[in-house]
Amino acid sequence: MNLLPFAASVVGGTSVLVWRLRETRTPVTTAKILIPPLGMSTGFLMFAVPAMRIPWTWAGGAFLVGALVLSWPLARTSSLEHRGGVVMMRRSNGFLLILLGLLAVRLALHEYVGHLLPPKQTASMLFVLAFGMILRWRTGMYLRYRRMASRAEPAPRS
Repeated sequence: MNLLPFAASVVGGTSVLVWRLRETRTPVTTAKILIPPLGMSTGFLMFAVPAMRIPWTWAGGAFLVGALVLSWPLARTSSLEHRGGVVMMRRSNGFLLILLGLLAVRLALHEYVGHLLPPKQTASMLFVLAFGMILRWRTGMYLRYRRMASRAEPAPRS
Protein backbone atom coordinates (compact mmCIF):
# COMPACT_ATOMS: atom_id res chain seq x y z
CA MET A 1 0.00 0.00 0.00
CA ASN A 2 1.27 3.44 -0.93
CA LEU A 3 1.65 5.44 2.29
CA LEU A 4 1.10 8.92 0.85
CA PRO A 5 -2.58 8.48 -0.20
CA PHE A 6 -3.29 6.72 3.10
CA ALA A 7 -1.70 9.56 5.11
CA ALA A 8 -3.55 12.17 3.04
CA SER A 9 -6.85 10.38 3.70
CA VAL A 10 -6.20 10.22 7.43
CA VAL A 11 -5.27 13.93 7.55
CA GLY A 12 -8.34 14.82 5.48
CA GLY A 13 -10.59 12.67 7.65
CA THR A 14 -9.21 14.21 10.83
CA SER A 15 -9.74 17.70 9.39
CA VAL A 16 -13.38 16.88 8.64
CA LEU A 17 -13.88 15.60 12.20
CA VAL A 18 -12.43 18.77 13.71
CA TRP A 19 -14.43 20.96 11.31
CA ARG A 20 -17.60 19.03 12.16
CA LEU A 21 -17.11 19.56 15.91
CA ARG A 22 -16.57 23.29 15.40
CA GLU A 23 -19.60 23.49 13.10
CA THR A 24 -21.96 22.60 15.96
CA ARG A 25 -20.95 25.73 17.90
CA THR A 26 -22.26 28.31 15.43
CA PRO A 27 -25.70 28.86 13.84
CA VAL A 28 -26.45 27.07 10.60
CA THR A 29 -26.84 29.30 7.55
CA THR A 30 -27.65 28.69 3.92
CA ALA A 31 -24.05 29.48 2.99
CA LYS A 32 -22.63 27.03 5.54
CA ILE A 33 -24.76 24.28 4.04
CA LEU A 34 -24.28 25.04 0.34
CA ILE A 35 -20.67 26.25 0.10
CA PRO A 36 -19.02 22.83 0.74
CA PRO A 37 -20.64 21.08 -2.25
CA LEU A 38 -20.20 24.19 -4.42
CA GLY A 39 -16.53 24.37 -3.48
CA MET A 40 -16.10 20.67 -4.03
CA SER A 41 -17.71 20.93 -7.47
CA THR A 42 -14.61 22.76 -8.71
CA GLY A 43 -12.89 19.38 -8.50
CA PHE A 44 -14.70 18.40 -11.70
CA LEU A 45 -12.08 20.50 -13.48
CA MET A 46 -9.82 17.46 -13.06
CA PHE A 47 -11.69 15.90 -15.96
CA ALA A 48 -10.12 18.48 -18.27
CA VAL A 49 -7.01 16.29 -18.00
CA PRO A 50 -7.49 13.23 -20.26
CA ALA A 51 -5.72 10.86 -17.82
CA MET A 52 -8.34 11.65 -15.16
CA ARG A 53 -11.35 10.78 -17.33
CA ILE A 54 -13.51 7.75 -16.62
CA PRO A 55 -16.45 6.32 -18.58
CA TRP A 56 -19.84 7.95 -17.93
CA THR A 57 -21.28 4.67 -16.67
CA TRP A 58 -18.53 4.38 -14.03
CA ALA A 59 -19.08 7.99 -12.98
CA GLY A 60 -22.84 7.46 -12.79
CA GLY A 61 -22.41 4.30 -10.74
CA ALA A 62 -19.96 5.97 -8.35
CA PHE A 63 -22.27 8.99 -7.99
CA LEU A 64 -25.27 6.77 -7.25
CA VAL A 65 -23.39 4.71 -4.66
CA GLY A 66 -22.35 7.92 -2.93
CA ALA A 67 -25.80 9.52 -3.16
CA LEU A 68 -27.94 6.49 -2.34
CA VAL A 69 -25.75 4.43 -0.01
CA LEU A 70 -23.01 6.47 1.63
CA SER A 71 -25.02 9.66 2.17
CA TRP A 72 -27.71 7.82 4.09
CA PRO A 73 -25.80 7.42 7.40
CA LEU A 74 -24.67 11.06 7.23
CA ALA A 75 -28.22 12.27 6.74
CA ARG A 76 -29.52 10.06 9.56
CA THR A 77 -26.99 11.41 12.06
CA SER A 78 -27.18 15.09 11.04
CA SER A 79 -29.96 16.88 12.81
CA LEU A 80 -30.91 20.50 13.18
CA GLU A 81 -32.61 22.15 16.14
CA HIS A 82 -33.84 25.56 17.22
CA ARG A 83 -31.64 27.00 19.94
CA GLY A 84 -31.80 30.58 21.15
CA GLY A 85 -33.79 31.78 18.14
CA VAL A 86 -31.42 30.28 15.56
CA VAL A 87 -31.05 26.92 13.84
CA MET A 88 -28.09 24.92 15.13
CA MET A 89 -26.57 21.60 14.18
CA ARG A 90 -27.09 19.08 16.96
CA ARG A 91 -23.88 17.29 17.93
CA SER A 92 -24.10 13.54 17.44
CA ASN A 93 -21.53 11.02 18.62
CA GLY A 94 -22.96 8.68 16.00
CA PHE A 95 -22.01 11.16 13.29
CA LEU A 96 -18.36 11.04 14.31
CA LEU A 97 -18.43 7.24 14.21
CA ILE A 98 -20.08 7.38 10.78
CA LEU A 99 -17.33 9.70 9.49
CA LEU A 100 -14.67 7.30 10.78
CA GLY A 101 -16.53 4.41 9.15
CA LEU A 102 -16.76 6.28 5.85
CA LEU A 103 -13.05 7.04 6.05
CA ALA A 104 -12.38 3.31 6.49
CA VAL A 105 -14.67 2.49 3.53
CA ARG A 106 -12.89 5.11 1.42
CA LEU A 107 -9.48 3.66 2.27
CA ALA A 108 -10.67 0.13 1.48
CA LEU A 109 -12.22 1.27 -1.81
CA HIS A 110 -9.04 3.12 -2.70
CA GLU A 111 -7.02 -0.02 -2.09
CA TYR A 112 -9.44 -2.24 -4.06
CA VAL A 113 -10.10 0.11 -7.00
CA GLY A 114 -6.41 1.05 -7.05
CA HIS A 115 -5.61 -2.51 -8.13
CA LEU A 116 -8.06 -2.27 -11.04
CA LEU A 117 -7.49 1.27 -12.33
CA PRO A 118 -4.58 3.66 -12.71
CA PRO A 119 -4.15 6.04 -9.75
CA LYS A 120 -5.61 9.07 -11.56
CA GLN A 121 -8.78 7.21 -12.54
CA THR A 122 -9.04 5.80 -9.01
CA ALA A 123 -8.96 9.37 -7.70
CA SER A 124 -11.63 10.37 -10.22
CA MET A 125 -13.93 7.51 -9.18
CA LEU A 126 -13.58 8.29 -5.48
CA PHE A 127 -14.12 12.00 -6.10
CA VAL A 128 -17.39 11.38 -7.95
CA LEU A 129 -18.48 8.97 -5.20
CA ALA A 130 -17.71 11.57 -2.50
CA PHE A 131 -19.45 14.31 -4.48
CA GLY A 132 -22.60 12.20 -4.77
CA MET A 133 -22.48 11.63 -1.03
CA ILE A 134 -22.00 15.28 -0.01
CA LEU A 135 -24.44 16.65 -2.59
CA ARG A 136 -27.34 14.46 -1.43
CA TRP A 137 -26.52 14.95 2.26
CA ARG A 138 -26.24 18.74 2.01
CA THR A 139 -29.33 19.04 -0.22
CA GLY A 140 -31.40 17.20 2.38
CA MET A 141 -29.93 19.34 5.14
CA TYR A 142 -30.71 22.52 3.18
CA LEU A 143 -34.35 21.49 2.70
CA ARG A 144 -34.71 20.75 6.44
CA TYR A 145 -33.01 24.06 7.27
CA ARG A 146 -35.40 26.01 5.04
CA ARG A 147 -38.41 24.37 6.70
CA MET A 148 -37.04 25.12 10.17
CA ALA A 149 -35.96 28.68 9.36
CA SER A 150 -39.39 29.49 7.95
CA ARG A 151 -40.95 28.64 11.31
CA ALA A 152 -38.12 29.96 13.45
CA GLU A 153 -38.72 30.55 17.11
CA PRO A 154 -38.40 34.19 18.18
CA ALA A 155 -35.22 35.00 20.07
CA PRO A 156 -35.73 35.18 23.85
CA ARG A 157 -36.07 38.71 25.26
CA SER A 158 -33.58 39.84 27.85
